[in-house]
Amino acid sequence: MSTSSVERIWYSGQPPPLWMRALVPLYRLLVCLRALPYRMGLLRPTRIPVPLVVVGNVSVGGTGKTPLALALVEFLRERGWNPGVVSRGHGGSERGPLLLDETATPDRVGDEPCLMHRRGVPVAIGRRRDRAASLLPAIGVDVIIADDGLQNPGLGRDLEICVVDGARRLGNGRLLPAGPLRESPGRLARVDFVVCNGNGAGRNEIPMHLGGDHAVSLEQLRDSRPLSAFRGHPVHAVAGIGNPQRFFAHLRQEGLDVIEHAFPDHHPLTIDDLAFNDHHAVLMTEKDAVKLAAVTDARLWFVPVQADLPLDFLDALDSRLRKVRDAIAGH
Repeated sequence: MSTSSVERIWYSGQPPPLWMRALVPLYRLLVCLRALPYRMGLLRPTRIPVPLVVVGNVSVGGTGKTPLALALVEFLRERGWNPGVVSRGHGGSERGPLLLDETATPDRVGDEPCLMHRRGVPVAIGRRRDRAASLLPAIGVDVIIADDGLQNPGLGRDLEICVVDGARRLGNGRLLPAGPLRESPGRLARVDFVVCNGNGAGRNEIPMHLGGDHAVSLEQLRDSRPLSAFRGHPVHAVAGIGNPQRFFAHLRQEGLDVIEHAFPDHHPLTIDDLAFNDHHAVLMTEKDAVKLAAVTDARLWFVPVQADLPLDFLDALDSRLRKVRDAIAGH
């Protein structure tokens, strides 16, 4: 089935076909089998000797985990912490564990880890996220943000933050493949914080809004222009993220005339994908731009986004992390 057909079933009320519903018990069984050794005490989650916060979701696709992780890194730095990020490195060929350096490329370590590393964040990747996370304290990291990993039973954590898409919410509320959920909706009640990306935050949810009012040239990274400068002419909008429509809607809210080009999440974007046979500007997400770092083309721009979060949530997170740090030191 095409991606659009699946999304209509998950998010638009179209009943899932019988074969999708029939596979749900199999998916549930596989999830239970993965967690069973930990529930029985045969295996224990790996604990890292610094506080670790998981930023994840219960649904597939993009909900805004990476912008939230970056916002937490910036905030924690302001509070005197030295944060780092651990990621699986989805979309990359490297199995890890590996600390990213200047040789990191999206095809090797994944696009999101590359994005964060290029923003100056210490990043470790690996299929075994627990082993990757263990590399970070050795370089001075004193708090770790796990970008995804809510469903990883082997990664010990001190706090869990679940991100929910404010528009899509939990879709039809069904488990994969009949719906978009990796876990049942009841999982939200067991995390420490639920962050709602966009409008529609429910009771006890933390509202988060993504903002980005300027674009940066891929040809000259010092060249930055307000999005309003692109009004009056059509622009190509390129997004290889979990929910491309969020990016397109953001550009339209800024008054731009958008020609949409949606690609699958983590699509290995190349310059050939951008051969549109005209001279219109091409605006893309920062996550897509890291795949074109070696490209020099005056048409190409990316739009960095920042997450806006309530200060009381950030204060509460800082306070709880300090208690965890004190407990680890006392132990």
